[in-house]
Amino acid sequence: MPVEMLANRSVAQLEALRLELMEEYESYRAMGLDLDMSRGKPSARQLDLCQEMLDTVTSRSGTISESGIDCRNYGYLDGLPEVRQLLANMLEVGKDEIIVGGNSSLNMMYDCMTRALLYGVYGSDKPWCKEPEIKFLCPVPGYDRHFAITQHFGIRMINIDMTDEGPNMDQVERYVESDPAVKGIWCVPKYSNPTGITYSDRVVERFAGLTPAARDFRIFWDNAYTVHDLYDEGDHLLDLFSLLKEKGKEDMIFIFGSTSKISFAGAGLAAVAASRKNIAFMRRQLAIQTISYDKITQLMHVRFFQDLDHLKEHMKKHAAILRPKFQMVEEILTRELDGLGIARWTRPRGGYFISFDTLPGCAKRTVALCKEAGVTLTAAGAAFPYGIDPKDTNIRIAPSYPELGELEQAAKLFCLAVKIASVEYLLTTSV
Repeated sequence: MPVEMLANRSVAQLEALRLELMEEYESYRAMGLDLDMSRGKPSARQLDLCQEMLDTVTSRSGTISESGIDCRNYGYLDGLPEVRQLLANMLEVGKDEIIVGGNSSLNMMYDCMTRALLYGVYGSDKPWCKEPEIKFLCPVPGYDRHFAITQHFGIRMINIDMTDEGPNMDQVERYVESDPAVKGIWCVPKYSNPTGITYSDRVVERFAGLTPAARDFRIFWDNAYTVHDLYDEGDHLLDLFSLLKEKGKEDMIFIFGSTSKISFAGAGLAAVAASRKNIAFMRRQLAIQTISYDKITQLMHVRFFQDLDHLKEHMKKHAAILRPKFQMVEEILTRELDGLGIARWTRPRGGYFISFDTLPGCAKRTVALCKEAGVTLTAAGAAFPYGIDPKDTNIRIAPSYPELGELEQAAKLFCLAVKIASVEYLLTTSV
């Protein structure tokens, strides 16, 4: 198809093009595809990178950690000292500013929210659940599971526009500094889910400069992709925790991270980092909930990765698998859609997603067309609170799980679906 703005075509031309595209679409339906691009799951090849981790703890190697702890037994709620150091280095915090938990950072976010509702946070006047109303700021498009937590607890979510530098800080400052009901904000600051944007220095500095109306306001800083660079020259994220310490505001932030897409997605390590006062406050509550987390898994991780330098070298192996997938999808999107005036998309340098925007009202139709032809995508609107994308434009693309051949098929079908949905939209608006 010639590179020409589709909006410039006549109704007759669009009708002819729709018939041509539908004929091609039927050929895809006949293939019987069954491909899943609904979540940012690591592929089997990525999981294989850590297979030898399973050999690090055996009956012969023993279960005594380097610090002399018997990992089969109870105790050490914060995690093994050497594991705390490893993940503290990854998240750029101190060893005494972190708690290593189970396999899911999402679980730790949920627990932090639950404790805030039931008991408040350090410095609270009362538990959040005693407030007349609780509001949370949600940069959009954003991480659907963040929004699911807040919706689950009946917390009112407020959309904050994402820019090329991160959240719209004019909006953030206006809400945070004027409304004491605003208790927090969700952030994925490096290679954001799903846009792939890394917050600029200016945005991070403005976060550090916030003066919240609520003294118990918290930034939920989900640094999930801190070491997930696709290229040797990764994005740089300014250290917000250090900036907050300089201003005496270190209690304002909870930092989350995990090895779920570094080692095994279902058997990794998760961590929450915060000020010493926050950690002490959380630790007293955690001690009622559990005696300790799985130290055998912690031992496996520290024996396999050893230190941050080795972990970063390991991440280069992930990048070598992921980078060709992102490049292929970007090349196909460019070849098939560039210049048609019907779509735009991000070109991330790390993380797991590409954020794609269609013409207004075309995202759900595009996802449905893909589903009917055998390619499952994340539901349109999932990257917005309550699953409601006001313009019905955003789709999250997750290239990580399929192998290259399958991914090529899926990307081509996706582009075809975008064209069909766009032509239908233009025909409707031309009447």
